[in-house]
Amino acid sequence: MNQFKLTALTVLMAAGSLPALAAVSADEAKQLGTTLTAVGADKSANKDGTIPAYTGGNTTLPAGFKAGDGIRPNPFAADKPRVSIDAKNMAQFSGQLTEGTKALMQKYPSFRVDVYPTQRSVAFPKWVTDNTAKNAVKAKTTNEGRSIQEAHAGFPFPMPKTGYEAMWNHLLRFNGPAYEAKYRNLTVDASGRANLATEGMSVQEYPFWDNSKQSADTYWRLKLTYSGPARRAGEGLLIVDPLDAGAKERRAWSYLPGQRRTKVAPDLSFDTPNPGTAGASTFDDTFIFNGSMDRFDFKLVGKKEMIVPYNAYQAVYGAKQDDLLKPKHLNPDLVRWELHRVWVVEATLREGKRHIYSKRTFYLDEDSWAAVASDAYDARGQLYRAGFAYMAPSYDLPAPYTDMFSHYDLIGGVYAVTGFIAETGGLRHTKPLPEREWTADSLAGSGVR
Repeated sequence: MNQFKLTALTVLMAAGSLPALAAVSADEAKQLGTTLTAVGADKSANKDGTIPAYTGGNTTLPAGFKAGDGIRPNPFAADKPRVSIDAKNMAQFSGQLTEGTKALMQKYPSFRVDVYPTQRSVAFPKWVTDNTAKNAVKAKTTNEGRSIQEAHAGFPFPMPKTGYEAMWNHLLRFNGPAYEAKYRNLTVDASGRANLATEGMSVQEYPFWDNSKQSADTYWRLKLTYSGPARRAGEGLLIVDPLDAGAKERRAWSYLPGQRRTKVAPDLSFDTPNPGTAGASTFDDTFIFNGSMDRFDFKLVGKKEMIVPYNAYQAVYGAKQDDLLKPKHLNPDLVRWELHRVWVVEATLREGKRHIYSKRTFYLDEDSWAAVASDAYDARGQLYRAGFAYMAPSYDLPAPYTDMFSHYDLIGGVYAVTGFIAETGGLRHTKPLPEREWTADSLAGSGVR
């Protein structure tokens, strides 16, 4: 199989000194829905047909799907792998594998990637694509790329010209306006033993995606109420992220039942170790990347064809915990990988800023704008952590979904899986909660045990 090279792309301005600019001209925007999909992906197939043309995504409900159920059967269960890649043949596919994927193959002979036929399954409601077309010619970044303005209920930058614009598309990825799930976060230590880090109920909302309103100050908010392990039962966490992230800080609160009070929690961001994963990842590792872009300079490198987890319904919705979590890595039999075009964004630690990562590379799926993989390097420049998100679109809404993800510590030999929902009822798309449910007082009420 031929290896693929980066698409040539000229970045016109240094990432750290961007003025407020609209993303594209009206003439450029005419490509949306013609040569490009409505959200900016290449509509055509690749040269050898291993990536098919986009035809609208999958909105067909498979046999066995039950309306209102949180579990989504695999619509591609009959597919068979077209190739398997491991340490023995990885050199043949080197240009299509992330550095983290290659490192896992080199470190663990049992790690392999089963590559299935590419299914461009991501689909969106019409109002999402209509709003994206409007945003394309008016949305702009401010505060050196870290804030956005004049975007409403659609992807702000379907034809990005900077790394910040591409990352905003990821931060605002469409999972529906609101959803909830009972979840588990799990870690597997270097000895191969699986441990429960946390479990509980997750309620997430994207006020940005409320199409009934013309504007929003908040793009994402999260409420967690923990039910396990026993020592953490009754704890709660609330996070609210602003669109004007370059000027306003994340607001966060935590509730500790032993103290019976809610406390402001300003450290729940950036490289603070995430207690929800027992410290196996940082807060801004969440969803591969989460929060403010304050600590790094983000450079848009270009587009590349990469083998990434995709249509991973078996891992997300169909796997048993003990079958999925194996020593060293997830069970390769249960994780589906496909060849897709991704946008590559490199993040380099800004001068004068602190973070445990000196450099990060993000891979954003062109059809959904969700980050599906990442490579993170420590202060010595050594590859430290490899992240993967497991795409499993909600064909019933329709909306992409990548909120189950993993991070592998390539130095310590530990890995963490966040958002495991297969044995706890899956994911339910819901209506937004009343505003009173997003206050510190409401967190205290929901966390009492």
